[in-house]
Amino acid sequence: MSETPPLLPAIEPLAFLVGTWRGEGRGAYPSIEPFTYVEEIEFWHIGKPFLGYHQRTKHADTGLPLHTESGFWRVASPPDSPGAIVVEATITQPTGVCEVLVGPLEHQHIDLRAIEVVRTPTAKEVTEVERILTVVGDELRYEVAMAAVGHELRPHLEALLHRVA
Repeated sequence: MSETPPLLPAIEPLAFLVGTWRGEGRGAYPSIEPFTYVEEIEFWHIGKPFLGYHQRTKHADTGLPLHTESGFWRVASPPDSPGAIVVEATITQPTGVCEVLVGPLEHQHIDLRAIEVVRTPTAKEVTEVERILTVVGDELRYEVAMAAVGHELRPHLEALLHRVA
């Protein structure tokens, strides 16, 4: 592949995400034992009005793979709120869960909420997802909450990652 083309103006509000991020996180949910993990997230672009997204985690103690997901993030301007910036994301997991998320972007802080969660027939029941992501300098912090397997929306994951040079 050739050099990466310039970032389009339409996606410029998400430029702060582009790159590779690595760090550690922890997870808990009523149906599982608490755990810690190491993670790598990549955001990239190909000169189109979206960012590609790929995430991978491994168990902090054993190094065994835990989770991966991929998707696309883009910027939208809602017709009823001129000047506001909204992020739309689609995230797909190999477990059969697909999220369609929308939320505001303000000062490198994104507050996404799933407007749709679609599952394959054999996927675990996930009915709601919220993802909050904040970048300050070269630190990316996020929290994920979900409603799943009969539980109401509650915290599930949180992590701190650092930009890789």
